[in-house]
Amino acid sequence: MSPEPLRTALFDWHLGHGGRLVDFAGWSMPVQYSSIVDEHCAVRRAAGLFDVSHMGRLTVAGAGAAAWLEGLMTRRVAGMPRGRVRYTLIASEDAAGAVRILDDALVANAPVVPADAELDGGDGPSGLVVNAGNRERVVAWLRSRLPGSGVELLDRTVGTAMLAVQGPAAVAIVTGLAAGDGPRLAALANYASATATIAGVPAVISRTGYTGEDGYEIVVPAERATAVWEAILAAGAPHGILPCGLGARDTLRLEAGMPLYGHELVEDSDPFAIGLGLAVDLEGRRFPGAETFRAQAAQATGRVRVGIGFAGRRAAREGSPVVVAGAECGRVTSGSFIPTLGRAVAMALVDRRVAATGTPVEVIVRDSPQPGEVVPLPFYRRPKPAA
Repeated sequence: MSPEPLRTALFDWHLGHGGRLVDFAGWSMPVQYSSIVDEHCAVRRAAGLFDVSHMGRLTVAGAGAAAWLEGLMTRRVAGMPRGRVRYTLIASEDAAGAVRILDDALVANAPVVPADAELDGGDGPSGLVVNAGNRERVVAWLRSRLPGSGVELLDRTVGTAMLAVQGPAAVAIVTGLAAGDGPRLAALANYASATATIAGVPAVISRTGYTGEDGYEIVVPAERATAVWEAILAAGAPHGILPCGLGARDTLRLEAGMPLYGHELVEDSDPFAIGLGLAVDLEGRRFPGAETFRAQAAQATGRVRVGIGFAGRRAAREGSPVVVAGAECGRVTSGSFIPTLGRAVAMALVDRRVAATGTPVEVIVRDSPQPGEVVPLPFYRRPKPAA
């Protein structure tokens, strides 16, 4: 018998406000409230509020924390300015040299939860945000690599909540609730993090997200999560904010060309072939999998990630074959109708010979070939602010 899914601190709120709850990565999460299209469009037009408390939040503390992480992350951690956040991969390597990508993650030279802001050790604690479905194995692997002293790994997922405010109005909404911290949060750079107070509650706030829009991800104590959630919705009401579920989060990230672990990124992926070379810093560094990644950087392997655009609304799904001249040359990894564009798109891993922009392809959708063509990623970029 499968265990009951975990509940976030906002479970009762979701249940009482029409959230359609599903079991996702071992958590009971809202997939939508109104409609996925309405929620998607609210984020592009104004703002959306997401409960992303299922994401793992890990604290790495102690005098040796930064050096320890530097030897484990694919992205450089040593020398990160205080408060910076970087996208990284976490890879393991066995005695035979076989490499597995365990997860993609955000690593921060900053606390990941407000209660850890005063921890001693070095310049303070570092933090990791990992995927819900990979949290337990990532924690187990990291703990297996802990030194005898000088580094402590703390799983802060349970006991805290994580909210994401995304969209063109996100900055105005959050800074308006941050009192004296508002100007500092408005000036916060992309991929930067700070401790602040929002709606009177201590929080860690980062300029990050997974929608292709500007916005913040906010970590607060679990017992204060509902109060902060409701304060954000009230402040955002004049802007048109909506509570959003995981359905809209998925269509938004697809539209923005963002990979998802288990779809575009899997254990044996070549990160350079799928457009994630930015997450691997090789020069002068040693970490699990480094030699394999060096070889891949020198001569990329496997299929490459591409975008596929369709003229109509019919969506290809994960696993749909991609065909050129009657021969299968790839598989769809994610696909959906995209509200902003008004048509269907997909990401796929395909043979390099058919990866050029403009290449006509067919995707087999429910046994029927659907014509499309290879198009650049991302499918959507948010408009630049007016000068």
